[in-house]
Amino acid sequence: MQYLLMLYSQENGWSKMSKAEQEQAVVAYSAYTEALTKSGALKGTGRLQFTSTATTVRVANGKPQVLDGPYADSKEQLGGYYLIDVPDLDAAISWASRCPAASHGIVEVRPVWLPPYDR
Repeated sequence: MQYLLMLYSQENGWSKMSKAEQEQAVVAYSAYTEALTKSGALKGTGRLQFTSTATTVRVANGKPQVLDGPYADSKEQLGGYYLIDVPDLDAAISWASRCPAASHGIVEVRPVWLPPYDR
């Protein structure tokens, strides 16, 4: 079953870290990504640009409304993700708890909906 691990943190947190803390973070994320890869669970990963680059689109009365910025203004922002394929929610939670983002932000675990024709 596929799960999306969505990593939320304060996007300005990186710039507030010392060089040594940044290097430690890079090592931690690299090790985590490598562990996911070696286990065969990793299906995709990515880091998002800052929310200031976001564009929000919604259709109202049949016309698109385009707004600069993210949909929600919050204390923590979606900064990246891991798409994993594991047996069940317990396994996904286990991987989420090992993610470095869980120690300085939030990791949301959500099952990916697969339409019947993709199963």
